[in-house]
Amino acid sequence: MEEKKKFENTRRLRSKDGTIAYVWENKLHNWDGPAYIPQGNERKAEYYIHGFQYSLDDWKERKRERFGLPWYKDPRFNSRH
Repeated sequence: MEEKKKFENTRRLRSKDGTIAYVWENKLHNWDGPAYIPQGNERKAEYYIHGFQYSLDDWKERKRERFGLPWYKDPRFNSRH
């Protein structure tokens, strides 16, 4: 029987200057909020998914797209008339 691969949990790292970073598989990543908060300043927060940086609006769009129907099951893309 094949064993299921266990995913590592997201780690929250905090430096002495107050910077907070969320790391998953050695990449900045956080579905729940900013993955990098320099010196604890929420206004300068940066959003990352799997190591790729996004603006707040793009991050929200990516987060929204992770649930729901895949493109090939979406009736808008049905080629049959």
